[in-house]
Amino acid sequence: MNRPKLLLIAAGVALATIAFSKSASAALPASNPFAKPSTLQYGYPAFDKIKNEHFAPAFDEGMREQAAEITKIANNKAAPTFDNTIVAMERSGQLLGRVRAVFYTLTGSYTNDTLQALDKDLAPKFAAHSDAIRLNPALFARIKTLHDKRATLGLDAESAFLLERYYKDFVRAGANLSAADKVKLKDYNGKLAALQTQFSQNVLKEVNASAFVVDTRAELAGLPEKAIDAAAAEAKKRGLDGKFVIPVVNTTQQAPLAVLTNRATREKLLTTSMIRGSRGGEFDNRDVVLQLAKLRAERAELLGYENYAAYSLEDQTAKNTTSVNKLLGDLTAPAVRNAKKEAAEIQAVIDAEKGGFQLAAQDWAIYSDKVRTAKYAFDANQLKPYFEFDNVLEKGTFFAATKLWGITFKRRTDLPTYDADVRVYDVFEENGAHLAIFVVDPYARPNKRGGAWMSSLVDQSFLLDKKPVITNNLNLTKPAAGEPTLLTWDEVRTTFHEFGHATHGWFSKVKYPRFSGTSVPRDYVELPSQVYEMWMAWPEVMASYAKHYQTGAVMPKELLDKLRASQKFNEGYRTTEYLAAAVLDQRWHQLGSKAIPTDVKTFEQQALKDAGLDFAPVPPRYSSTYFSHAMGGGYSAGYYSYLWAERLDADAGEWFKENGGLQRKNGDRFRNMVLSKGGTVDAVEMYRAFRGRDPVIEPLLERRGLN
Repeated sequence: MNRPKLLLIAAGVALATIAFSKSASAALPASNPFAKPSTLQYGYPAFDKIKNEHFAPAFDEGMREQAAEITKIANNKAAPTFDNTIVAMERSGQLLGRVRAVFYTLTGSYTNDTLQALDKDLAPKFAAHSDAIRLNPALFARIKTLHDKRATLGLDAESAFLLERYYKDFVRAGANLSAADKVKLKDYNGKLAALQTQFSQNVLKEVNASAFVVDTRAELAGLPEKAIDAAAAEAKKRGLDGKFVIPVVNTTQQAPLAVLTNRATREKLLTTSMIRGSRGGEFDNRDVVLQLAKLRAERAELLGYENYAAYSLEDQTAKNTTSVNKLLGDLTAPAVRNAKKEAAEIQAVIDAEKGGFQLAAQDWAIYSDKVRTAKYAFDANQLKPYFEFDNVLEKGTFFAATKLWGITFKRRTDLPTYDADVRVYDVFEENGAHLAIFVVDPYARPNKRGGAWMSSLVDQSFLLDKKPVITNNLNLTKPAAGEPTLLTWDEVRTTFHEFGHATHGWFSKVKYPRFSGTSVPRDYVELPSQVYEMWMAWPEVMASYAKHYQTGAVMPKELLDKLRASQKFNEGYRTTEYLAAAVLDQRWHQLGSKAIPTDVKTFEQQALKDAGLDFAPVPPRYSSTYFSHAMGGGYSAGYYSYLWAERLDADAGEWFKENGGLQRKNGDRFRNMVLSKGGTVDAVEMYRAFRGRDPVIEPLLERRGLN
């Protein structure tokens, strides 16, 4: 997952022609690390000097500075020009940008009570700050003047597209509303910002509060002994000596379900997962979900849209709810049909073992592995010794990148990090030129949100003379000291996926920060990451990284063949659980403000039934109360994006195969025509130029076994 851009107005350096703020902030004491730009390479943050107490004053000053900069632009007596208006806004907000990049890195990856309290306090302030810019009538008048005469300005293509985007951004933010409606909009924005922050913090706190606790070692039968020892250590750390604690991860399904042999334990674990955010108490998210759905609908209606999804999708490549509903609907019947076939195979194994029960959701993972073993003589656990994390990262993702683009990587230890497990790499072009800095944070922590994501500490921009500093966050289970980090096949996929997002940030080659890296439509941003997943199973790449962590032996051909043969195994389940979550996201956000339900769980059940996705053994990947993509912001009405982008990436994958696969010429074409362009070109046109035609859906259906 790509973490969406945080800044509504680009952060940058001072604009010489309009006497903006100086490079250092006079209002902050020199002891505050944000008072001046970081002196570390590329503006890499001085994590070793940044403390909790530095953020609040830096944010206050950052917002004050940018507000002053924007006021000077809006009130400039000179006639509006592209430079004194649009470029000036692109350069504004230097201090605020520095602070926000670090703050949201830490609140996502290394948070604490102080940062969470500040995050909650800041959310409505940021909304008000953005509104003060986007709803400034004098500023919009300057933008509109330029937009009205854009054909006569002699702008290059990127500048012309930037003007178009600024005008559209301001209109979508409410710039054309009446004064009274702007007041209403500001109220909605403030409330939504606060609620989204509350939802996300509740999810994180509930993950820790609802950790799965058992009393005896026997209840954890099937888990490796070292994992049980780790559960005992986790319990002791929480003051539960003698008990065993398994932390719950963000998705509905939990990894231990694949090995726990005690069915009652499996049921309790899955139940613990599925009732998160809906079991009462201070972290219950049910009312928050209802408030978010209503406020988003009311805000969209105020802006002239039928519902929030219609508003959101207008700015994506999908364009409207009809196209999204069609994609999800077209895949539902074949996905559920396949899932039911898979369920029948699982039930046959249960019956053969004289289990005496009907398949339920908590049984799927462990018994599907048994089916896999029977069909392919292949146990997924056989793979893990060949997927040691360092090998996957450095001899897998790095290796493929060198083949595709000639780039190389070198570990460095001189830059400070916020946690000892975080690692930093230099990224070099083939000619030795320094391209970027890459930060990898691999392990789960109690103070780190769930999932995996890429984000940016510094965005590339020629205008601001900035090179990229890009981060990848994973949530791998940290092994005991001295033990290797062995990955599942899905965790290998996630590692390649997030690395693909990172390439989008490194290879950005744009002038304006508004277009840097992943600043593309949400349903297009997953294209580079999902394309990069194809290299995880590419023979030359696997030969490089899939080696036994103890012996160094390459994965035996027999095991590799079984892995390849089983690639479409369980795709019915995987597609159905995803579709169920994507449908929930759309159903919530296609509601009008007068149609908001009163009970979250009842609404979910009816929505899945209406969509034909109410198959109990396959619950949604996320339920609403812990569905951070949909309810926490960022991917609201946009969870369909992964499937939409997969249609593109499956089609693009066919192009790579047709043209020889892992070759430099292919990598360079993808870099030059997709990765380097950021948001400077309409995404649909960008893909069409790369592929030579519009995408087709057949490769996606083939990949998922739905054809």
